[in-house]
Amino acid sequence: MQTLNDMLADSKIFARRDILSPHFAPKRLIARAKEINSIEKALAPSLKGDRGRNLFIYGKTGTGKTSCTRYVLEEVKAIPNSKAKISYINCKVYNSRYRVLNKIITDHLPTYAKRGYGTVDLYEKMTSWIEEDSKILVVILDEIDVVKDLDDLVYTLTRINSDIRAGGVTIIGISNKVSFKDVLDPRSLSTLYETELVFPPYYATELYEILKDRVTAAFRPGTVPDDVLHYIAATSAKDGGDARLSLKILSKAGELAEEANLQAVTIKDAEHASKSADNEIVYDLIGTLPEHHKLVLYSIALLTKGGGSYKKLTDGTDTYLFSGEVYSRYKSIAESMSKEPKSERWYRKYISELEVQGLIMSFESGKGIRGHTKLIKLMYSPTRTKEVLEGELFGKGAAAQ
Repeated sequence: MQTLNDMLADSKIFARRDILSPHFAPKRLIARAKEINSIEKALAPSLKGDRGRNLFIYGKTGTGKTSCTRYVLEEVKAIPNSKAKISYINCKVYNSRYRVLNKIITDHLPTYAKRGYGTVDLYEKMTSWIEEDSKILVVILDEIDVVKDLDDLVYTLTRINSDIRAGGVTIIGISNKVSFKDVLDPRSLSTLYETELVFPPYYATELYEILKDRVTAAFRPGTVPDDVLHYIAATSAKDGGDARLSLKILSKAGELAEEANLQAVTIKDAEHASKSADNEIVYDLIGTLPEHHKLVLYSIALLTKGGGSYKKLTDGTDTYLFSGEVYSRYKSIAESMSKEPKSERWYRKYISELEVQGLIMSFESGKGIRGHTKLIKLMYSPTRTKEVLEGELFGKGAAAQ
């Protein structure tokens, strides 16, 4: 075990750990030139003082959506006399229409924001501020799907363009979920006039280049062999092409090597790190799910712990659940919490999105199993998944009643 003195001593493995952080903004973004150019094209009209088309950016976690958008924003800041005024908003923090509008006002009219005005006052102040000298306000909504009253927010921001004589608002929305617009009312959808940009997962060769680029500054020379980088890149590509995951594995592998007082990171360190980092990211992901997604996943975890109605015959260990029994348990749990269960159509959408996130797997059953039905399998520990969800749904440390 390391002593405090050991911890405070200079690392033999790391040079700068912060370079492996998901919050670190690299000066060079690898394998994303096409996507960066698409964001630049979307912003170009706004920078010239014209209303641009709204842009919605999709992609799984760790595909570079936020990094590329922030990269372009840094480019915009370097342009003198730009007509655009930018507000970047993390919707995990500013998760309602009022909070988003107040954040925009805080960014550009901070004195006014402190006066405690309501939504209508903020809207009127924003429109007059835009109109006074034909500004173009670009609002970047990162994790836009988290906003609780998203339909109201989208309608409000797009409505500004109809209420002003000069200037305008352009929206850039970033989301892991392609289907997030399904919650929007037709009146909001009709005013969006948007283009879409999908960020694909990284290939193993691209992940290797990203890791190699970070290793140069994050680790001491000679401490991370090439075979370790290739292993981490291949593992992360197989698990969905997530750059954030690959960097987390690399960081964890470095820590394991350091704790063992090694001179360099080994494949064994990378293997152990891969298992623990994957689990950490998954449980972090669970915490970001919308409430009804959590309730469905909680139902799956509970039923999986109980054994379900059908067990895979090949090894007797994997538990598969009937989609119908999951929906029944979800309805029961939602009602016990005084929440209105969603329809089966919405439930099927939740199942599809949980599968896209890699949290569950589903497939259509063959003949002889209660007719033609969907079977569902939880991809992670039901005990740990249940514990995480109980903390999220009922409060940290709480147990389900």
